[in-house]
Amino acid sequence: MGCCFSDVAAGQAAVGGAAAAASYQSNPADGGPNDAVDYFFTARGYRGLFSRIEISLSASNLRDRDLLSKSDPMAVVYTKGRDGALQELGRTEVVLNSLNPKWIRKHIVTYYFEVVQTLVFRVYDVDTQFDNVDVKMLKLDEQQFLGEATCALSEIVTKSNRSVTLDLVCKNVSVGSNRPRNLGALTVHAEELVNSKTTTELILRCSDLESRNMFSKSDPFLVISKIVESGISIPICKTEVLKNDLYPVWKSVFLNIQQVGSKDSPLIIECFNFNSNGRHDLLGKVQKSLADLEKLCSVGHGEHLFLPTAVGHTHQNKVLKSQLFVDKFSESVQHSFLDYLSGGCELNFMVAIDFTASNGNPRLPDSLHYIDPSGRPNAYQRAILEVGEVLQFYDSDKSFPAWGFGARPIDGPVSHCFNLNGSSTYCEEVQGIMTAYTGALFNVSLAGPTLFGPVISIAAQIAGQSLANDELKYFVLLIITDGVITDLQETKDALVKASDLPLSILIVGVGGADFKEMEILDADKGERLESSNGRVASRDIVQFVPNARCAEWGVLCCSIAFSRITFSISNLHANQSLYSIIGFHACMSSLLLSLWFDAGFYWIGGSLVVLNEHSDGQSLARPLHEMIFASLSSKLRHKKEMNNSFDVASYVKMTVKAK
Repeated sequence: MGCCFSDVAAGQAAVGGAAAAASYQSNPADGGPNDAVDYFFTARGYRGLFSRIEISLSASNLRDRDLLSKSDPMAVVYTKGRDGALQELGRTEVVLNSLNPKWIRKHIVTYYFEVVQTLVFRVYDVDTQFDNVDVKMLKLDEQQFLGEATCALSEIVTKSNRSVTLDLVCKNVSVGSNRPRNLGALTVHAEELVNSKTTTELILRCSDLESRNMFSKSDPFLVISKIVESGISIPICKTEVLKNDLYPVWKSVFLNIQQVGSKDSPLIIECFNFNSNGRHDLLGKVQKSLADLEKLCSVGHGEHLFLPTAVGHTHQNKVLKSQLFVDKFSESVQHSFLDYLSGGCELNFMVAIDFTASNGNPRLPDSLHYIDPSGRPNAYQRAILEVGEVLQFYDSDKSFPAWGFGARPIDGPVSHCFNLNGSSTYCEEVQGIMTAYTGALFNVSLAGPTLFGPVISIAAQIAGQSLANDELKYFVLLIITDGVITDLQETKDALVKASDLPLSILIVGVGGADFKEMEILDADKGERLESSNGRVASRDIVQFVPNARCAEWGVLCCSIAFSRITFSISNLHANQSLYSIIGFHACMSSLLLSLWFDAGFYWIGGSLVVLNEHSDGQSLARPLHEMIFASLSSKLRHKKEMNNSFDVASYVKMTVKAK
């Protein structure tokens, strides 16, 4: 097989089938489909002009850049704008020790029939020292470049098998020039996504596996692939590796119907023995659809694995003693953006600003808090605007709590949570936050130290009170800071306690300080935070964003950050009534933010000139966002008047009562 299918845990971690994949259709960070965007098009008569396309990648005969092993390739996908600028769409996982990788991680592109959409693919050999680093954090200039390929999306989808194989070349070389040969080839496969909200959870196990290791039992893992119309198989997920086990039971695998095509689409489930050199041993496989797996679960029977064998000039399947069992098969529906809005869900914005002395004297131009007379926003103002202007549309009263921390009010002690707006906790609209922030700068003295615990605790109190009152609200706290916090453990304690509440926290780092502690709070490497008394966080509620990214991506970066915070919440602790409520708020915030992400990212890229709403692509994002929201609001009001809406509030209460 020659693939490890993982960018962490030395190739032994699961890829593509984790709990987060249950929200496959709503992940804006991966360019996932968005029903709110689709509604915007169809409401304006643009039916059939666009389609959601899933891109799968594989490569062959890559250059071997490692001395003692094979290359560890990763592919990066870009879209090329009309001005020639590249915008990163996503990255695959790293496949260890393989010159012929089949990547599992997919990429979603909205295909417009009348627009030429250029895709650029670059392949890198990831250095071994980055084995346990998430691909999102990899710096591409620190990896070895293996080659790139370019094609139009229409070139792929118009092929009979919707696949195209491209020669990899060096960067920025012209056709016919002297360029290195034999850099390998990249195969790109495109499939139109099926519109489905159904997700299936599977718990799979095997029995009587063959032992392939000399001094121990096998280290098995499963790879699930779908068979497309052309007959080729494309991997869609891989389980974790279980060490030294001939009767393995793997963690739950989540498959969305969009990934597999339909419930009756054939799937190949292969069981491999893991080898660190990338040459994994096939222990057996079966071919079953989701419907077949459901039957296996209901009757409690296993399915014998088989191995393809050659007998003379014919190929036969050798049936093995080993069996595959389905211990759990359950289906759930991922509710949509419109479902939550029509049910009355709301997103509430809160902000906390760092007023510590490390920001510099606000009266001097080199201060991070300097108010420029020309009106140019400083880093703090920019972060408030970029996040607040997105979220204010989804808050009915547009009244936002706003605090400062790390400053000494006039004739008072240092405060680590004070109101920006004097005696009132709340500011009216985003402009009210901006005004209160400017006024506070001249009414306090910057001091220290930098403490997050107090503001997180206050935000948690507000979220907790809302939950106790059965309000359908989800809260997002924006913390803007310039440096190292001094209450790391106290902050962890506050975050662990808040992880049970409908609250997410976005930390934006400004300036050039060391933000390593923010990465710890972010917990993106999979280890949840632990409090001083040993309690582990129920979920990850923090996303850290360096200011450099905010400055470059603007609103889009904040959208990605929020969607990543809330992306996996809806499927965590689904069997607990408390988290059922959190899940609704979390899904809602993820979906509405993905709406903004799509509106800004793809449409500014020049793909949506067909709309003819604005001729200037650079000014398209915000007006278009407002039009979408107005259209959705009007539609939802009409649905409610017709008593034909999905009542999320009733659904949540019914769920809690049932459990």
